[in-house]
Amino acid sequence: MDGILWADLDPDEQRVITMLEAGVSAELCDPIALLTLTRIGLVRSWRLTPAAGQLQRAAILHEQAA
Repeated sequence: MDGILWADLDPDEQRVITMLEAGVSAELCDPIALLTLTRIGLVRSWRLTPAAGQLQRAAILHEQAA
C-alpha cells in the first residue's frame, strides 16, 4: 500500500472508496475495482482499511490546498 497515491487509482477505484466511505453497500460497487482495492490492501472484508481512509483524506486536503 505504501507509495500509492489517489491519482494512481482509476476513477472506478476512487468511486468505490468514496462509496464505501459514505456507507454504501459493497454489493453496489464495481466488482473489478473492489477486487483490485482488496488486492492492494485498501479494502478488507468489504470495508475500507485505515490506509484507504488516509489516502482519501490526503487527496481531499491536497485538492483544498490547490
